[in-house]
Amino acid sequence: MSELEKFRFVNKIEGYSFLILLFIAMPLKYMMGYPLATQIFGMLHGILFMLFIYQLIEASREAPFSIKEIFIFFVASLIPFGSFYTESLCRKKALI
Repeated sequence: MSELEKFRFVNKIEGYSFLILLFIAMPLKYMMGYPLATQIFGMLHGILFMLFIYQLIEASREAPFSIKEIFIFFVASLIPFGSFYTESLCRKKALI
């Protein structure tokens, strides 16, 4: 498995964990009083985010991402549904 494929996988999983944290765990905490949901998914998302950053660095060595592309990947990871946008950018890079 190439570093770019690993990055695409981690990007997708990290994006899903962010959505779960925002749209499931946080409502459970603030609307239903279950703070354990954010503790579990917050920790999981944090670990996946660190793995995302590591994999972004590794993939940028294999598939030469420009500084602008790296910045776009990073900023998009902070926006809900941003990982789905970056998935299309990764697909284009894999074809080159």
